[in-house]
Amino acid sequence: LLLLLLPASGAEPELRFRPPAEAPVRLFTEPELARYDGHQEGQPIYLAVKGVVFDVTSGKEFYGKGAPYNALVGKDSTRGVAKMSLDPADLTHDTAGLTEEELKSLDDIFNNVYKAKYPIVGYTSRRILNEDGSPNLDFKPEDQPHFSIKDEF
Repeated sequence: LLLLLLPASGAEPELRFRPPAEAPVRLFTEPELARYDGHQEGQPIYLAVKGVVFDVTSGKEFYGKGAPYNALVGKDSTRGVAKMSLDPADLTHDTAGLTEEELKSLDDIFNNVYKAKYPIVGYTSRRILNEDGSPNLDFKPEDQPHFSIKDEF
């Protein structure tokens, strides 16, 4: 009976667990995301747009310490990206009051720059949770880029 359970000679045993092809995504609070602002040498640089956290380390010349777009990193800068603004008042997730043109620009940049160029490493907690900590009922994991519920377990 024991011999029947062993694989045939030369055959590889079948693995039941397959590691995910990509690193699993993670959830970032605002203070956690702020740690990845490009000011610490050797630390990755993260930028969130529309609640999606991108690793922009490969664009260090644009996003690193002292770089032209460093103000955008370490936070959700959705409004700033939509308005193409580095004004501190615009470096927020809030899209209230944006024009149709700004919202279209936001979608274009989100899809054609960030999603096309940089790996997704997670999501902001604000994207998944409401201000009071209750679940955001509009959040659908299956609609999120690079998100697979099987990788979460």
